[in-house]
Amino acid sequence: MNEDVQRFLDRLTERNASRGPEPTWIAARRQAGAARFEALGFPHRRVENWKYTDVRDIARHDFALAGDADFSPAAAAALTLPLDGHRLTFVDGVFAPALSDLGELPDGVQVMPLSQALKDNHEAVGGPLGRLTGVEFSPFAALNTAFMEEGALVRLAPRTVVEKPIVLQFLSRAGEQAVMSHPRILIEAGGRSQATVVEHHVGEESAANFTNLVEEIILERGAILTHYKLQEAPIQDRHVASIQVEQARDSRYTSFNLNLGGGLVRNDLVSDLNGQGAETAFQGLFYGQGRQHVDNHTLVNHNAPHTTSRENYKGILDDRAHGVFNGKVIVKRDSQKIEAEQSNANLLLSDRAEIDTKPELEIYADDVKCAHGATTGQLDEEAIYALRTRGIDAQTARGLLTLAFAGEVMEQVDLDAVAERVELTVAGKLPERFNLAGLVETAAALNEE
Repeated sequence: MNEDVQRFLDRLTERNASRGPEPTWIAARRQAGAARFEALGFPHRRVENWKYTDVRDIARHDFALAGDADFSPAAAAALTLPLDGHRLTFVDGVFAPALSDLGELPDGVQVMPLSQALKDNHEAVGGPLGRLTGVEFSPFAALNTAFMEEGALVRLAPRTVVEKPIVLQFLSRAGEQAVMSHPRILIEAGGRSQATVVEHHVGEESAANFTNLVEEIILERGAILTHYKLQEAPIQDRHVASIQVEQARDSRYTSFNLNLGGGLVRNDLVSDLNGQGAETAFQGLFYGQGRQHVDNHTLVNHNAPHTTSRENYKGILDDRAHGVFNGKVIVKRDSQKIEAEQSNANLLLSDRAEIDTKPELEIYADDVKCAHGATTGQLDEEAIYALRTRGIDAQTARGLLTLAFAGEVMEQVDLDAVAERVELTVAGKLPERFNLAGLVETAAALNEE
């Protein structure tokens, strides 16, 4: 057996030895995950889906397992998004009740740590958990299943509307030894329910940990979910996320996948449109600097007729950062009358930055409206000059134009706290908060002068 795989399995043996008795089905799934991970090993660049992403830094590292959720409240407060919402906080994957605040949840809403849900009523969790993202999804999903014990459960009863956002905060802590965590998130939205979930990954500046997330989202008929994933992990962190969404008739799922941090980042996002009238919208922004590597793989399966998907990903890369975008849309046979749009635009701020982009369409029906495309470019020097003639220094001018490039995605963001974090990272500290729509118009006008 590969010694890198064995090292992770040894950690699993160590963790299993410290666990108490648990339901048979959980132990069986752990074993299935471990067996699948052992058979596959870590993906390598000869595998098509991983040809641009080298995970040897993860595979060869000796990560410990976190034992507690000790984190300074003051430090946590400084990292926390200023949102009025229901909050669950995890430190290196361990639930932190002292840093959580659920407030008074509306009737019909359950938000709790996965460990508590498994303890209170594991039979109710066992059915949906792992149904979408099983051990066959990827080696990392299999590894997550082997370690599966903590994470978050969000359940919405039919016709329930949650006014405040539900915030799932994951803090990465700096320590003597890097640690790994394998959080699992399960979201079940009943028919015609509606909610916003904000998933926030952030941490102490010198943290260098590994987060391997699996997230399953089930939307019943007419359910509406807006999902923000704000990833601003420390620059030395490794972050792998596998997210799968199942959508029933007339459901609507909107994803804001905003990646600002992490040294090595991989996101797999899949949506299955299984019922007529289902709609999905993927809005993505990834920003890389230094030697960051950010890889986004998306997949939309139009499994039913009269379904709609819209996808818009923007990449901004500076220094020697490397970005990857692979977006695929599959229109299944007999899935007529569907609409699918996909766009990936990239801005390179440095001659040494690199982007690999591959939008794909697979269409097995004939009455469809589909379009896709990708572009890559640099800042317009004439626009920078025009801004400078208006008394704006060069650094601010570049920041404004970079922010304008991101504006098409950021205009859709309804949460100011999220937008401000993105703007600060992308454009730096600007003299004031800008109206993005107006900024885009100004930049376009300057380009025409």
